[in-house]
Amino acid sequence: MAPGGQKFKSSIDYASLGDRLRAYRVGAGLQAEEIAAQLGVSRAVVYRMEKGEIVKIETLERLALLLGTSLASVLGVEVEYYSNALGLFERMRQLEQASDRIFAHFEPISQLLTSEEYLQSLRTMLLEAVPRQTGGVFKQREADEFMRIIAERRAWFESKRPHLVALIGLQELQRFVQLGVVGRLELPEHVRRERQQLAVREVERMIDLLENAPLNVQIGLIDDVMPSSTFQLFASTRRKFVTVSPFRLGELPNVRNGIATVTAAPEAVKMYENMINRLWRHAYKGEAGARLLRRMLQQPPPAS
Repeated sequence: MAPGGQKFKSSIDYASLGDRLRAYRVGAGLQAEEIAAQLGVSRAVVYRMEKGEIVKIETLERLALLLGTSLASVLGVEVEYYSNALGLFERMRQLEQASDRIFAHFEPISQLLTSEEYLQSLRTMLLEAVPRQTGGVFKQREADEFMRIIAERRAWFESKRPHLVALIGLQELQRFVQLGVVGRLELPEHVRRERQQLAVREVERMIDLLENAPLNVQIGLIDDVMPSSTFQLFASTRRKFVTVSPFRLGELPNVRNGIATVTAAPEAVKMYENMINRLWRHAYKGEAGARLLRRMLQQPPPAS
């Protein structure tokens, strides 16, 4: 009991703690049974921990070390750090499913708004982007895990229909159309042309969304230089989180190099809310945005 006879209420959000543990495990590419074996516990214990049933701080410290992170990050003290996109995307999936409103800038387009055709090409693009000298560090299993998480995010978004505000940089879309849906530039010319047409179809889909957007989706085109890192703000009645990421799933995707952050710190949330509001005020929306994209598609490609 707390002083005064009141029942003690912990300041730790154990459900969120469990979510973070799962995200770090996914990012580390480890199965629950592998974690269990190294900790000397059962797989059921690992699953209970990922549900927020945490007992010993010593176990948390050992688990954080095993997952390559810190106890502070596991506890969600100010900032969580993710050194690969797989762990971040799992964390984003969790945050999305706890949110009523999502504000997103992800290059070139949020995966929640892309077509099924683009999603089918994404796995190929991820594998193309693997540096040759790594000897295939990014394995097909990892690509499959990426696609599983993205598919879960999209299925949830389509069924629950939270409010989404997507901020899209016009310069990023221009680059996307010029290069096409490619993981590397050294591709046969006929393949490049096919991938460029796929990018064009994706922008045409964006035009349709601007003109006939569902009630839960708002899109703003930004004719200005966007931040070098993508960001998302997740808002619910209980809490707000901001993710900032160097990772991207557009042309020449990067899912391997960089450090992403997740935070609920009020100062960071407020600063991103202010930036989002400023960008939204000056964004092209609706028919005006659709006309801007049509003009972009009519421009001749740059001379090679």
